[in-house]
Parts: sequence; C-alpha cells; structure tokens
Amino acid sequence: MQSLYWVLTWACHRKCKHCYDDRFRPYVRDALTEVVGEGQKAYEKVLANLPDDLSWFNSETGEREPTHLILAGGELLIDGVREELFYPVLEALKKKYGQRTPKISIQTTGDILTPEILDNCLSRGVSSFGIASIDDYHVGMKGEKKFKFVQNIRALMASRNVKEVSLGAEKDERLKVPDEATDVKPDDATFLFFGAQPDLWIGELWPRGRAFTNGLSNADYKTNFCARWSGGKDFLKFGQAGSEISIEPNGNIFPCCLKTKKPLGNLTEEPLIDILESVATLPAIQAINDGTPNKMGVESGWDAKTFRLKSTKLDGKGRSVENMCLGCDSYFEDILGDQLAELRAQRLTKKSTLESVS
Repeated sequence: MQSLYWVLTWACHRKCKHCYDDRFRPYVRDALTEVVGEGQKAYEKVLANLPDDLSWFNSETGEREPTHLILAGGELLIDGVREELFYPVLEALKKKYGQRTPKISIQTTGDILTPEILDNCLSRGVSSFGIASIDDYHVGMKGEKKFKFVQNIRALMASRNVKEVSLGAEKDERLKVPDEATDVKPDDATFLFFGAQPDLWIGELWPRGRAFTNGLSNADYKTNFCARWSGGKDFLKFGQAGSEISIEPNGNIFPCCLKTKKPLGNLTEEPLIDILESVATLPAIQAINDGTPNKMGVESGWDAKTFRLKSTKLDGKGRSVENMCLGCDSYFEDILGDQLAELRAQRLTKKSTLESVS
C-alpha cells in the first residue's frame, strides 16, 4: 500500500466540537484502561495479517518505495497511551519489518509534545510528525494563539534538526514554511502543520460525528471527499500509487480515513490482501475505488436520483445537509453491509476448513 492510516486508540485529551467520530474523547481510570486495552489486544494480530512487504511501485520513478504508515488516535502521546500502546507498537513494527519498516508518521495535536517524548519517538523510528491542531476548533488555538503555538513547535523541532515541510495552499504567511527551512533531504525527519480550515485541510468539515451534531459541516453534494486525499479513490490498487486503507483500534478496516458505516473486514481475523481481493468483487466497492460513490448503488437499482435523495439528512441544528458521504452511509446500512457480512462469513468458513485440513 502507498499509505496505511492506523488509529491505535480512541483516547484523547480533547473533545473537540468538530471531530468526525464521537469515540475520540477523554477517558479516565478504568475507562482509559479499557479503551487502550482494545488496541493492545489487537495490534499484534493486525501486524501479523499485514503483508510482509508493504512497499508500493512508483511508476514515475520505476522504483519500489516504502509504505507511509500513519499512526494516530485520539492522542498517542498522552499518559496511559504512550508507554502502554504507542511505543510497543513502534517496537513491534521494527521487529516485524526490520530494514523494511515503513516510513512512520504520527498525527498529534502537538501540545503534549516535549523534548523527551520527541526523542523517544525519533529513537523508535518515527520520521514524520503531523501537527493536526492548527484551526479555531481546538481549544487554545483560536485566533492568534495558534501562531504562537506554531513558533513553539518550530523551535522544539529545530532543536532536534527535524525539518518543516508543507501540505501546500497555506494562505497565511505565518503558516508557510520559512525559506531557511526548505533544505530537506530524503532521510531527514520532518514535521508539518495542518488543521480543519480552508487553506490547510478540510474546510467544509466531514458530515460526521460531533461536526454533524453541532451543525458545523458545510459540505454539499458537490463536495466529493471520496475522491480526495484519504478518501476511497484507488484504495484497492494495493502495491500502486493511491492505495490506502484505514484501520481502527480493534482491527476493522475501511476504504477511507472518514470510514464507511460498516467495515470491509477485520485484520485480527484475516490477511489484508484476502479481504481486499474478496470485497473487490462487489460493484459498490469498485465505485468507491473509482472515487464515484454516487454510482455505488447502480447494480441494486439505486439510480443517480435515488442516491441523491438518500444523501440528505438533518444535522444537529436542524439544517438539511446533502453530501455523497451520507448517501454512502445509507447504502451501507440498507444493502452493502449485509453483502460484506456474507463475504466475511464465506472467507472465515473457508479459512476454518483449510486450517482443519492442515
């Protein structure tokens, strides 16, 4: 795969009003132990069912390149998660892949980051840091406060020679990479800033989770998240450019970062390639892979008009929101979820039969 997006835990020190999943929130005492335990229980099996070779072929260079493995939460750097789950996963990755270890990135709000934690991440193989809190939705980041935070992070990263890179499209000069920081070599550790604002990432906000409940999503029917970065487009092209899947703490996998209403399968049960090859037989999954979710129901009698009607819901403020992600949700709930469950049952039956014979 070109990219894997692996959410290790739902635990976070924040409960942001724009978050795309209600499960990302603070957990304390026994609840924290339980939610972190979900990831602890699953990660070794998940790793066992990932391919031994995760590299992908870059047709532009003619070379195979390492997968970009993005580890995220929640917040991986908080107490109760960092030592208990995040660092063990990094060690397990090194043990499985050795010199073939993917390029490891983490997503973090950055406000937990200290020199000691940064050193521990670097020594365990983290080579890229996505500081994902640069917007007005994160507490303490509204208005000018985010720019002071940006300068503090830049100073910390410079102390460890971690180089700044950019997603591009930043309009505010204070968010653009300084000219003196542009000399980045292939083996350099890097960091970048992004957030939920128009010039940094998803300005419209996904129609999901607390963003939907709080009436914050401005995505309309023309906003096709499926065809964007971390959307479903090309997710089936494993071993090629564009291929990416998302993994939840319990091992469930999805074709996009936002996640569909039902998983494609679970990596604690089966190898990734087996799951992808199986679900690829469904026309609706092919439509997601093409970045055209509005066509996913054609084989089941959902014409363009029907899909669009199913793509409208009232948000928490009573507004009528129309977006293809909502239509995708409806199709998974009404039809595709049952088809995926049937395929999963067939795969597991076959797997059990083969294991009993051997």
